[in-house]
Amino acid sequence: MSAGSAAPKPGDPGVRTGRTAGPGRGGSRFGRLLRGGRLFRDGVRGGPVLRLFARWVRRPLLPAVRLWRRNIQLRIVAGTLLMSLGVVLLLGIVVIGQVRNGLLDAKERAAQSQAAGGFSAAQDRAATTPSAPGQQDGGRAGASVNWRSTLVEQLASGGQSAFNVVALSLDTGDTASRGARASGEVDPTTSIPVELRHSVALGTGTYQKFTRIHYTSGKASEPGLVIGKRLNDADGDQYELYYLFPLTQEEDSLTLVKTTLATAGLFVCVLLGAIAWLMVRQVVTPVRMAAGIAERLSAGRLQERMKVTGEDDIARLGEAFNKMASNLQLKIQQLEELSRMQRRFVSDVSHELRTPLTTVRMAADVIHEARVDFDPITARSAELLGDQLDRFESLLSDLLEISRFDAGAAALEAEPIDLRQVVRRVIGGAEPLAERKGTRIVVLGDQQPVVAEADARRVERVLRNLVVNAVEHGEGRDVIVKLAAAGGAVAVAVRDYGVGLKPGEATRVFNRFWRADPARARTTGGTGLGLSIAVEDARLHGGWLQAWGEPGGGSQFRLTLPRTADEPLRGSPIPLEPEDSRRNREQAAAGRDQESGRLTSVPAQPVGDRPVLAVPPRLPASPGATVDPTALPGSGARVVPRAATDGDGGGAGPATSGGNGQLEREDGTRGR
Repeated sequence: MSAGSAAPKPGDPGVRTGRTAGPGRGGSRFGRLLRGGRLFRDGVRGGPVLRLFARWVRRPLLPAVRLWRRNIQLRIVAGTLLMSLGVVLLLGIVVIGQVRNGLLDAKERAAQSQAAGGFSAAQDRAATTPSAPGQQDGGRAGASVNWRSTLVEQLASGGQSAFNVVALSLDTGDTASRGARASGEVDPTTSIPVELRHSVALGTGTYQKFTRIHYTSGKASEPGLVIGKRLNDADGDQYELYYLFPLTQEEDSLTLVKTTLATAGLFVCVLLGAIAWLMVRQVVTPVRMAAGIAERLSAGRLQERMKVTGEDDIARLGEAFNKMASNLQLKIQQLEELSRMQRRFVSDVSHELRTPLTTVRMAADVIHEARVDFDPITARSAELLGDQLDRFESLLSDLLEISRFDAGAAALEAEPIDLRQVVRRVIGGAEPLAERKGTRIVVLGDQQPVVAEADARRVERVLRNLVVNAVEHGEGRDVIVKLAAAGGAVAVAVRDYGVGLKPGEATRVFNRFWRADPARARTTGGTGLGLSIAVEDARLHGGWLQAWGEPGGGSQFRLTLPRTADEPLRGSPIPLEPEDSRRNREQAAAGRDQESGRLTSVPAQPVGDRPVLAVPPRLPASPGATVDPTALPGSGARVVPRAATDGDGGGAGPATSGGNGQLEREDGTRGR
């Protein structure tokens, strides 16, 4: 509706009370908005069809494109052939142009000289031939025609098929009635261009034009040069005299030159392509050999070496490669030996400490039971001794477990289990710590069974570490434990709203003995190996243990396991980044602001006495078990950097700023 128009009333024709105008009933903004939305939906429906068509067209070309991208020899040879072809074409065009210009220039000069002599002879003959007095008009016309016929025969007789002569009258009308005469069965009507005749009729000089010469006897037409001039006959009447010079010989010569150049150019291109292929092969073959040996080296076959011949640059490259492989093999063997010694040392020390630890434990238990008879300082010392012995035993157990993983001796005892029961046991064990921290543990997604083939002891150990860490670092806020299953995977995510993870910490969060804040005390007596063991437990199941976090916004650890043992994972039913992260909340707020802006831009419509319907609220995303794109193979921990203006406390409340995280490798999982 324009600004100057009056507002419609409910009683006006064409206006429906309480409804907006339809898309086809006028040019209102709301109608255009509806039409635009319908076109957008139609375009969305047509999108898959276009994608399918593009995929159908692209599928036959994929092998060729893959070969082109992977074969450097093919690219060099093809590039050489294309550049050679371009050079040959350019050279051929220049040579053919020069030859053509030379042939035509020579023919044109000879034709002009021949035609000038003929025009002079015809003019001289007309001047020396007396006219017959006392003849009637009809007799004069017949004599003029006979004179031109004789002139054409005499002029054409000196050509010996090198040229033909045509004589035409200047008067208008049919060509035959004007006494047209031509030699060599030339068709003067189609052989003489109209433009040339017009120029000859108006001017007094000599004019020429390239055209095609046609014959009345059925002979094929041929290219030629026509030179004409206006002259006077013996009676003083003006007529047109034309010389027609065929260019058949020149065309044959030019065709021969073109054929020769094409043959030579093709031979040169093939020869250059073969030379390029041979030359590139001498360089590419050692490179391919080095690539194959490098792949075998990366697969563990450290004894592979390149075959070196000669003393050129390629030979020096091969010698350097072999030397690098030898040094690499030596270093790897040294590292393997050192790692083996370290694993054996840890295992031996852990086993040897078992016996004295048992004795110390028995003595500590006796002292702990008799602490009521001690003074307060000695009693407190007895309690501390018991606590540290508990931590010492836990550390020894973790070291033994790590040594089993390092030695490859860890065994998986998988059986169908319901993860809900494992989660309940873990939460029951963590309740005392949660009560001391003032934290509430909330479980989501436990309405349906979440069954998978797994080792219950190892899964419980992983979840215990995740839940205890979440409670310890959750700053007294709620801890959310979420379960889900979809396709061939099950997942358990533990979400806290505590200090979170800073940028770069996700790359170290599962390292052994790593702590986010070295000054932070371990109130739960952890050993620093729990999440390292959890990562190994997840990998032993063929699953993923991944972390996400943002500074001040908490963190989320996600354990994803296959439903069936030894089944490869393709995704996770729980997104790695939670829906209430700072970035997702800002995107949702921006979407609501944009939608509200679009709605407010629509002008108010008259609704009469009917109530205005409210816009339905946006429903939250369904917590269904959909595969998370970030959980595909190759995904890993994600950390959202904290903005400088962020002032929230990191809880579940609204945040003013956030950042986008970066995807890491799936096998780069971390822990605190």
